[in-house]
Amino acid sequence: MLLCLAYVLSQFFRAFLAVLSAVLGQDIGAAPDDLAFASGMWFLSFAAMQLPVGWALDHIGPRKTASLLLLLGGSGGAAVFAAATAPAHVSIAMFLIGIGCAPVLMASYYIFARQYPPARFATLAAVMLGVGSVGNLVASYPTALAVDLFGWRGTLAGLAAVSALVAAGIFLTVSDPGKPEGEHKGSVLDLLKMPVMWAIFPLMLVAYAPSGALRGLWIGPYLNDVYGLSTPEIGVATLVMGAAMIAGTFAYGPLDRVLGTRKWLILGGNVLACTALGGLILAAGAPVWLPVAMMALIGFFGASFPVIMAHGRAFVPPHLAGRGVTLLNLFGIGGVGIMQFATGRIHAEMAAADRLPSDPGPYTGIFGFFLAFLVLGCAIYLLSRDSLD
Repeated sequence: MLLCLAYVLSQFFRAFLAVLSAVLGQDIGAAPDDLAFASGMWFLSFAAMQLPVGWALDHIGPRKTASLLLLLGGSGGAAVFAAATAPAHVSIAMFLIGIGCAPVLMASYYIFARQYPPARFATLAAVMLGVGSVGNLVASYPTALAVDLFGWRGTLAGLAAVSALVAAGIFLTVSDPGKPEGEHKGSVLDLLKMPVMWAIFPLMLVAYAPSGALRGLWIGPYLNDVYGLSTPEIGVATLVMGAAMIAGTFAYGPLDRVLGTRKWLILGGNVLACTALGGLILAAGAPVWLPVAMMALIGFFGASFPVIMAHGRAFVPPHLAGRGVTLLNLFGIGGVGIMQFATGRIHAEMAAADRLPSDPGPYTGIFGFFLAFLVLGCAIYLLSRDSLD
């Protein structure tokens, strides 16, 4: 229960910058590319921590790993954010928060991998992801209301306190699963030597990036610059996309067993996500409900993360369960971080070319970038081996 609440915080922290984009621009001069860099720092530190977190889960256990990092990184980073006076401070805070959030979902996945049959992993992973994604909803209209009532500094200070309390709760209530029987040796290098994983890694790298990056940041500047939406109105749009992402997560969860395949479920869903990205590009200048609807579809069909995780997890030996799920998560979250840095650069360069703020050109470039890499990931994934073990 406490790990699920901690994952609510993790989902919140990766998505709330979209709602704060306008107010941070006014108060501390943070431009969209500054916030893209800060968002990228969250995903970068989160991804960089996956291999050490995997080692810690296998050797120290999820209780200490999750509680200590959430206390130091999550609570400490939120406190730094609350005191920010420049865009660089926001980036530092997001880097720390990413470290704090890094072990939360993987601690739960580690427990699932160690205590439940592999065939149930996708469903359990999807339920955890779906319930935790309430944080995605909280990081929309409710956050906009909180900022109006308490200011963004007060909101972040409150989140620092909540993070500390949840970390203490994890330390006091979570039980570590037993160790696998027998003496097993191995490392993440053993996983990287498995050819079956290398057809899965590329799609893992790009599948979550469009929905994660759009919901985490770009939906806010896009709707503000191109359509002139206010912070509360952006909050409503992010609420719609967040709800679609949660619905997609629950939809994907049991379908691998219903359809008898993971590979073709994942591929079909991501092809539909490509179609929605193409629709978003074509929707530039259309009534605002249309691009919001396309973003919602991207969020729904782009929610294949837990099923891709289960596909790769099926090939991981039990004694490497912690390092297996965190290696897959490194690709999934690291891809968003890399693409946030790249799209921040795309926006900065295209916006500097004597364009009006309402010109959708920089955003069309960003959406096309996501589409190209998702198509490439799907093409490589065609070579993967199906599994429902």
